[in-house]
Amino acid sequence: MEAMTPGSDATGAVSAMVLAIGQQSFPEVLIETLRAVAGVGHCMVFTFENQHSARCLLSTGDIAIGPDLGAAYSQHFHTADPNREAIFGQRAQARHILLPNFARRMYPRGYRKLFFEDSEIVDKAATAIWVGDHCTYVNFYRTAVQGGFAPDERQRIAAVAPLVAAIVARHCQAHAAAADPADKLASLFAAGGPLSVLTPREKDVCRRILSGFSSEAIAADLGIALNSVFTYRKRAYEKLGIASQNELFAIALRLMTAPKPLN
Repeated sequence: MEAMTPGSDATGAVSAMVLAIGQQSFPEVLIETLRAVAGVGHCMVFTFENQHSARCLLSTGDIAIGPDLGAAYSQHFHTADPNREAIFGQRAQARHILLPNFARRMYPRGYRKLFFEDSEIVDKAATAIWVGDHCTYVNFYRTAVQGGFAPDERQRIAAVAPLVAAIVARHCQAHAAAADPADKLASLFAAGGPLSVLTPREKDVCRRILSGFSSEAIAADLGIALNSVFTYRKRAYEKLGIASQNELFAIALRLMTAPKPLN
């Protein structure tokens, strides 16, 4: 992407990110988009569930020690981040948060050394969005070779920040679901879904069928007789209105590929 001129439509530049949601190419598309919009040198994304823990979801760009910074922030430096007050203070509003730009002196000395001096970060901007119980916290950095953000670059970041935060949050949701198929499979049997009509033992059998277990393996894994596996399977299929394993897989595939709302 070419660098944008001050009169360009910054929001239009993020369209490529939408198409990259859930794809391995997303980090590269993200940083290339941010470079085009405002000359961002590096981007890191963190998530908060509560005030006691943070996790780095993504680090992409020009900072060689980016992964180390993400790990250090997640382990203990998140408690020293002055943005935390705004992030958790606006949690109940469930909307995009454009975070203030703090001077370097606002950060504790250890934080300044690692996140500014050692990494050669000279400027940053940040945004956050709460989706349910999770906050996606997106940080945009400039390095020493770039210099700080110009006023027009900050304006363009502010313009795209709500879209970028929402797109990154959706990508992280999709990536997490794809990365843990066991959890996604288990969620199909949660309360309220089409498979929640089954008894606990019928769910146990169907879950193992979907995981590729043979009837004999299911019996051994659950510690029940083979005839009991057949009985639970028959009852489950009757409740679901199906007659075969292929139809069970079809139900699971439909549920797992259905789009999920962001609320």
